[in-house]
Amino acid sequence: MPDAAATPATAPVSASSADDTPPKIEILSLNCWGLKYIARHRRARLQEIGARIARQDPPPQLVGLQECWTQEDYRVIRDQTRAILPYGKFYHSGIFGGGLTILSQWPIEESSMLRYPLNGRPTAFFRGDWFVGKGVACARIRLGPGRANVLEVFNTHLHAPYEGEPNDSYLCHRTAQAWEIAKLMRGAAERGHLVVGMGDFNMLPLSLAHRLITAHAPVCDVWRALHPHSSVGPATNALEMARQKPMPSVEYNLSDNGATCDSAWNTWRWPKSLQKRLDKGDVDVAGSVELHQDDPYAKRLDYIFVGDGQGDVARRDDDDDDDGDRHAWTIERARVGMTERHPTLRCSLSDHFSVEATLRYSPLSSSPLPPAENGVSPPSAENGVSSNDEKKLTTTASHLRLNPTPKLLPTETYDEILAMIRKYTLRELRQRRLRLSHFIVQVTLSIGCLVAVWWAPYNYVAFLLMLLSTLGLAAGTLDGLIGGLFVGSEIRALKEFKWEIGNARARAATAAASSAS
Repeated sequence: MPDAAATPATAPVSASSADDTPPKIEILSLNCWGLKYIARHRRARLQEIGARIARQDPPPQLVGLQECWTQEDYRVIRDQTRAILPYGKFYHSGIFGGGLTILSQWPIEESSMLRYPLNGRPTAFFRGDWFVGKGVACARIRLGPGRANVLEVFNTHLHAPYEGEPNDSYLCHRTAQAWEIAKLMRGAAERGHLVVGMGDFNMLPLSLAHRLITAHAPVCDVWRALHPHSSVGPATNALEMARQKPMPSVEYNLSDNGATCDSAWNTWRWPKSLQKRLDKGDVDVAGSVELHQDDPYAKRLDYIFVGDGQGDVARRDDDDDDDGDRHAWTIERARVGMTERHPTLRCSLSDHFSVEATLRYSPLSSSPLPPAENGVSPPSAENGVSSNDEKKLTTTASHLRLNPTPKLLPTETYDEILAMIRKYTLRELRQRRLRLSHFIVQVTLSIGCLVAVWWAPYNYVAFLLMLLSTLGLAAGTLDGLIGGLFVGSEIRALKEFKWEIGNARARAATAAASSAS
């Protein structure tokens, strides 16, 4: 089956019924760490990721990958997973590509790549967020012939945090990106479709970005829905320390906290000395980390958000009686996956673990599923985990409805965001003044150097003056373009974000006043 951005429906669209809808959806999201020329063992790791997806049990039916930067790596994964995921899309964005991929068991009817209005700065070329054109990979997937048998998928990778909050200079960008994807998911839910948002959100649970998403989109965080008391950050985080919880172990972080990044279980987070020993084939170092040891830095950055746009309106078969056969999507389980090591390199498959979830479409009258056992097998010296083909650290809970009602946050939260926007806007206005001033100064100096050439006593002095004029004018022009064009565009995007947050604050204030009266 050839890849396509859009696959036409093969049958007329009819009214929805329970028989039209698949009984469950297995979802997987993984940051592959596929940076070309930078990520070590990239080809071997991504090839193994494709192989693991292909033989996973139960097989995933919807996969979102991040940092799959090259079409070469995408084709390798596609070739290995085509039997279970016949439909796929590699998304193009920015100068170097967005690194986003969606694979599906069902046809992709429509697809789009929406870039975030606020997404880093071109001057931070060593970080690359602006150059890859980060955004949201959107796909409309046809689950069946019914009008409501539509799944809208949003795969994303938000701007990376290079400093801790609130000192992160990109916090405003990441918050704006969370706001944008929340609007997309809310729109899909209002169309009556099942919504799945997934990816590397680079945010901690209950952070500002997380609260924006879960408040302004009718979706829930699958892990937090099953684990409402899971960690809100690594054990070293101030908010997590304030909870006065015991130091989590590796096993607890994987099975209960849903930690997908910076885990001591991940070889790419090991000290360089241990990584070098692993590269040299030292089999003893593969088992140097135990599941029961302390894991203070592990955190959850990867998420799956789900929401049922049908809400409380039950889907029913038109041929049934008036009572209808009421069904609803529920969260059956969530788990951390891809914790295995590469069979020959002994390294982890990525610097992130996957987050996986199972959604079940079942009658509302059905009894909740019994909880699954939360067992973790001990690691083996060969691959660092049990010898089971696809070991996962799994959590199962009773059925949870996927129709949370969108709500407004307290006005204080919007005030916090508005203050952040104002602070960042002042920073960018100052940057624009400095860059434009640099351009004017360099033009003046360049003209001065050209005039000075006439009185240069020696040829080498004239050459140095010409070189200084050329290089200075080039640097000044580049700074002027950044200050005049890019920063101007960024400030306009900030104005839009400010208006939208201000509007939400006004609605929240009105709602608070109405409830108080």
